[in-house]
Amino acid sequence: MGIWTPAEGPGSRRSRSWLFDVAVAVFAFLVASVYVTSSPDLSTGAAAAIISVTAAPLVVRRVWPVPVFAWGFLVAAATGWWAMQVVWSAALVIGLYTVAVLRPRRDAVIAAVLLAAGAIVSSIHVFPDNWIPSAVSLVAVVAAATVLGLYIHTRRALLDELRERAKRLEHDREQELALAAAEERTRIAREMHDIVAHHLTVMVTLSDGAAAKVASAPEQAADVMRTVSATGRLALTDTRRLLGVLRDRDDDVAARAPLPDVARLDELIDRVRTAGLPVRYDVEGAPPVDAAAIELALYRIVQESLTNTMKHAGPGATATVGIRYGRGEVCVEVADDGIGGTSIGGSSDGLIAGRGLVGMRERVEAFAGDVRSGPRTPRGWLVTARLRVAEDLPS
Repeated sequence: MGIWTPAEGPGSRRSRSWLFDVAVAVFAFLVASVYVTSSPDLSTGAAAAIISVTAAPLVVRRVWPVPVFAWGFLVAAATGWWAMQVVWSAALVIGLYTVAVLRPRRDAVIAAVLLAAGAIVSSIHVFPDNWIPSAVSLVAVVAAATVLGLYIHTRRALLDELRERAKRLEHDREQELALAAAEERTRIAREMHDIVAHHLTVMVTLSDGAAAKVASAPEQAADVMRTVSATGRLALTDTRRLLGVLRDRDDDVAARAPLPDVARLDELIDRVRTAGLPVRYDVEGAPPVDAAAIELALYRIVQESLTNTMKHAGPGATATVGIRYGRGEVCVEVADDGIGGTSIGGSSDGLIAGRGLVGMRERVEAFAGDVRSGPRTPRGWLVTARLRVAEDLPS
């Protein structure tokens, strides 16, 4: 930062700052005016002119601190030999203090050394026989102004750093909140998709079956429609439970049912079977203890896979669901032998695609696992997912 670089922008300063510096310049002028008549070799007019020339630049001391101090020091050096009592004034001390506050420490030390040397020289000139007391007192004033200025400079730097740190923390906090909100929106959207898509698919399938049998087997069609009604109520219950987590009222907590887990897969598969899709369900091993999040992910994977099978596998298809609990991982496999395999995955490389399948992938990746989906040979579709769990959980 050059000495002519404004420490404060002149155009951005408030009127209060300008008025304060004007008051400081007037104060320095008045303090020096006490000694106008103390120099026998200097007229009153000349003394007042020197004081004015020294004190007036203090109005812009916080804009150009080094030039203001340098000007005052040069005026004192040029006129001090024959007007020492006038030029050695508060203006020099105030200028030094301002340099220490607003400029780097090196500038403050240089200014202090120059002014201290001037104080010693002036003391020797005015009091040649006893200059030490005067020099000591003047140097002490210089040291006090420098130390005070450096203290204010350090304090301001510390406060600026604290403000900057607070801004960074606030910015980081806002980013964390935004990420958390985005993650929560994604989670809710994923849950809503899984709930609505599955239940609606079951209801549509059952309704189509009921419509086909309403003439030939009205009683059976009525039973199917009652199943449709029960499925719709279950969908409302699941949706209400999901939306309930967004509320903070204590009276809603009791109304919230637990999130689905592996134990409810039997109910899910029974509904799918009722909708007309034969499903074989096999489990190997025991689920981990206290793994509600993993069980929810397994439930949603199976739910999404069976929903896609009902949508795309076509008539006469069957499905198998297998879950295997191993040490450190859980594997789930959902397969069908339908004819709609090419429309589910949407890519030839076997990577899953689609909104529901993307949600499935996000669930699996949350447990550092992997998921793949692709056509089977000779027909059908296969979804395999592996979720990692803690090594110390029982298999």
